[in-house]
Amino acid sequence: MALMYPKIPLAQRILQICLGKGLKHIVICPGSRNAPLTIGFASNPAFSCYSIADERSAAFFALGMAQQTGKPVAVVCTSGSAVLNFYPAVAEAFYSMIPLVVISADRPPHKIDIGDGQTIRQQNVLANHTLYNANLQFDDSDENDELINTAINIAFTGKGPVHINAPFEEPLYETVRKPSVDATISAFSKVYKTLPVDDLIAFTNIWNAASRKLILVGTNPPDDLDEDVITKLAEDNSVVLMTEVTSNINHPAFFPHIDRIITPFSRKEFLASQPEIVLTFGGMIVSKRIKAFLRTYKPEHHWHVDPIRAYDTFGVLTKHFESTPNDFFTQFLPFTNKVLSDYSRYAGATARRRRKKHDEFCKDAPYSDFKVFEKVIASIPDNYMVQVGNSAPIRYMQLFDVKPSLEIYCNRGTSGIDGSTSTAIGAAAASGKPTLLITGDISFFYDSNALWNNYIPQNFKIILVNNGGGGIFRILPGHQDTMIFNTYFETSHQRNAFHLAAMYNFQYYLASNSEELDAALPDFYKADKPALLEISTPTVLNDKVLKSYFKFLANS
Repeated sequence: MALMYPKIPLAQRILQICLGKGLKHIVICPGSRNAPLTIGFASNPAFSCYSIADERSAAFFALGMAQQTGKPVAVVCTSGSAVLNFYPAVAEAFYSMIPLVVISADRPPHKIDIGDGQTIRQQNVLANHTLYNANLQFDDSDENDELINTAINIAFTGKGPVHINAPFEEPLYETVRKPSVDATISAFSKVYKTLPVDDLIAFTNIWNAASRKLILVGTNPPDDLDEDVITKLAEDNSVVLMTEVTSNINHPAFFPHIDRIITPFSRKEFLASQPEIVLTFGGMIVSKRIKAFLRTYKPEHHWHVDPIRAYDTFGVLTKHFESTPNDFFTQFLPFTNKVLSDYSRYAGATARRRRKKHDEFCKDAPYSDFKVFEKVIASIPDNYMVQVGNSAPIRYMQLFDVKPSLEIYCNRGTSGIDGSTSTAIGAAAASGKPTLLITGDISFFYDSNALWNNYIPQNFKIILVNNGGGGIFRILPGHQDTMIFNTYFETSHQRNAFHLAAMYNFQYYLASNSEELDAALPDFYKADKPALLEISTPTVLNDKVLKSYFKFLANS
């Protein structure tokens, strides 16, 4: 295909700067106003372009790609409500610190609010959840270059979403063989920060004086922490390092299954486990229980390690170390001393008691969401990427052992259910890894347009746990079996995914009991095309089993 350039100079500038900055993946939503960009991106082999009609799904698809590549991915749309449909993914990217470049075509300023279609006020429309908003001028100017460069630079360095709004006037489809402008492409520099010596001395003195230090790891990419750092932390008896399934850090001395450990705590156990220092790194924390614990039994110090952002999650944030975890620990740990402490041993003894009760309960647990997740998690082949839906799935995942070779992801920035499938497909398309999405029925049906694209890899698989509604609401306070609850909270339904699977050419499997599940799982993973395993579970039993599980643990 011969290179074609849009005739509109502003579109040429955007394309040139995107190319010069190294943007590779471009997700394009169909439309007329963005035609100059579509033509330019799609005709240039330097860009890998993806056409996705549903804007909400497209933005989450792009987010999944950026999640895997660690680099900005552009998502492009026409004018009007199209850009508003990007907002859920933009908010997720903001809180998950994923680089996303939103490029929206717009009408010229004189056509806004004149009563024509698709003439909404697009400037700064995403401003509450973007790092930068480049409202480009309609008239061609060098200032536009500066705005575009700044936006993309910030997406790279700030690890978050930016918005470029570009007004175009008709004619929109005209092309030229050579660009008429030569955009300025500015360099951007990475900032490497070292901890001030005074900080190292002051905070290691605090650290060395404490006998109870809790390190809590939130959402974290795989292989992000050096092995020697992991080893040093594991060998310190005054340190308890707690991980979540999305932490992607494994060591026998660390403590996963947070909810399993602390949910049955007595006041005596809470006091014995109260840390003097909490050090956090990584993204959002799944466990509500650990947050409630630390908000009630507050540490003296909360330090957060992140090069960009720190949240005062427990109301006692005392220090933000603006550094990557690796850089922080590499500089910090040589100044620390091992402290005589039984903090880690106490946590270990508690975890072993919980493990014994957990195994006892699993042995006799009836068929339910709980039993299904036990079987499903144990069945996942090595070296899979696992994308997990929000609400019940990610919480059940926290209760069971996960193979160290698995990579676990979940949209925990906003914890929404609205784009899990789209994100998973985007991640699979970008990584090439065999990918499993574990999702609930409401999440799956909500985002079913995610299957409406041509980029689903053959090694992509979905496990759909269908309990006939939003089962999470049966676990939350206020649950009663009433018409209002069933209709407006649980959103009870009798739907299944059989016809959706057929429409989108997924191999379909169904299981409604333990025996059928055991029989279906091996064939499901062997499928040589995209596959969906739908598992029906008993709506009215699931919450009872989970609640009885935590009561059973309390007797340990």
